[in-house]
Amino acid sequence: MSQKEYKYKINGINFSVVVDDPVDNTVHVEVNGVPYTVELEKAPGVKKTVSQPVKRPPKDVRNDAGEKVVVKPVAPVAGGYVVKAPLPGTIMSLPVKVGDKVTNGQTVCVLEAMKMENDIHTPKGGTVKEILVNIGDAVPQDGNIMILE
Repeated sequence: MSQKEYKYKINGINFSVVVDDPVDNTVHVEVNGVPYTVELEKAPGVKKTVSQPVKRPPKDVRNDAGEKVVVKPVAPVAGGYVVKAPLPGTIMSLPVKVGDKVTNGQTVCVLEAMKMENDIHTPKGGTVKEILVNIGDAVPQDGNIMILE
């Protein structure tokens, strides 16, 4: 069985993808050391489902400057509200700080995605309890940005 390795850069983050040859209708794929099993439809190259990754400690993911990109795990929030990134991108600014009171619709973060700056607004008011990202961090779609209470 042969493998092919590809290098991708998405939102400034480098990804190493290793793809095995298909066996029946499944392909084993490894993204930055995390293995996935991809089930193909009858036509080659069309993915159908992707399994959950095998639980392993993630390898370092670094941006172009060689800085380690850290994804902070977030425990469930009792009585709070998590502001999430509506699309993947890089945190450009955080115009609020912990303890600030915010109102419905207020800009709480500016996210650069696809060469555009996007204001992230909170859909409800509250007090900033915790900020989970730093300026320059890459966040995935639905990534946690901050917690309001």
